Amino acid sequence: MSTLGLATLGAASSASASTKTKYSVAFVVGAEADPFFITMNIGAEAAATKLHVNLIWQGNPSVYSPATQEPILQQVTSELQSLGAKDSALVVGPTDPHALEPYIADAVKDGIKAFNVDSSDANQSNISGFITGNNTEGGQAAAIALAHAMGYTSGKTYNVVVGMSSATSSTDVARLAGFRAEIASKYRSIKILDVGYSESSPTTASNNIHNWLTEFGQSSSKPLNGIFAIDGTNGEGAAAALTAAGLACSVTKCGAGRVALIGYDAYATNEPYLTSGVFSALIAQDPYLEGYDSVVNALSVLKTGHLPMGVKQTTTLPNVTLLPTSSKAMLAKYVYATA
Repeated sequence: MSTLGLATLGAASSASASTKTKYSVAFVVGAEADPFFITMNIGAEAAATKLHVNLIWQGNPSVYSPATQEPILQQVTSELQSLGAKDSALVVGPTDPHALEPYIADAVKDGIKAFNVDSSDANQSNISGFITGNNTEGGQAAAIALAHAMGYTSGKTYNVVVGMSSATSSTDVARLAGFRAEIASKYRSIKILDVGYSESSPTTASNNIHNWLTEFGQSSSKPLNGIFAIDGTNGEGAAAALTAAGLACSVTKCGAGRVALIGYDAYATNEPYLTSGVFSALIAQDPYLEGYDSVVNALSVLKTGHLPMGVKQTTTLPNVTLLPTSSKAMLAKYVYATA
């Protein structure tokens, strides 16, 4: 898989230029070491190999933020211009829909076709195609699963917190919106005490969880009953923290004194926590297909001027809810890659 460092981007791409095919497709993602993006990269590589596309893959190794993504986007855009703008496509998963918009707009002005994957640009008129998971529905599914895990009964108060990587990424924002909407509609006795942000840092995610467990301990006036980890990094931190504190659920026990946990993104590291019941559910996406189809769509627009027949500008892929009782075959299909 291609994981070019920013410092070596020019050299690596120049080396490939001598053997490159006519068309180049570059991806700029938020945190390329994240298993979600690793799996997306595998899908993109598979499509690029099959279709003979020159693939450039870029992203900060671990930090999910506009500050780290902006210089990478500028560098990649410059590289595509040198390879030939009219035969190049840029696929971006913006960490912030507004902060990255000017750079994407500049690429489009220079003749590069722009696409979104996973998260969106604020100005979709610049975007030839967008593939994402159904994040609003995923947030709703998380609320339903969390209510069930906590044994929800109307009239009794349930205190929960939400851990997410970014306050601005369209994916995280949509998941939180879906979660809140489902609570407001069906589970009004659930109270969201706090929302914390990690920028995909496992250490920050873990610290957030430990702080919540201290502030909202079982002896406090607002004891914590549940956690919605809105992405895989926060899920890792929450599962480890709950286990260490002796507050995790098990397959057979998630009652008084336990903290129910619902996660988003099926990291391989979170699979044991799911099968043991620490996670009552994991909402899984299909990043392989997002990567694969993004290359297919980009090549179609470069060659014909439009998306493949039947493909809309925005493609929303369904999620899958994985449970402790999910089959091994189901887990093998949807758990993300590690390398």
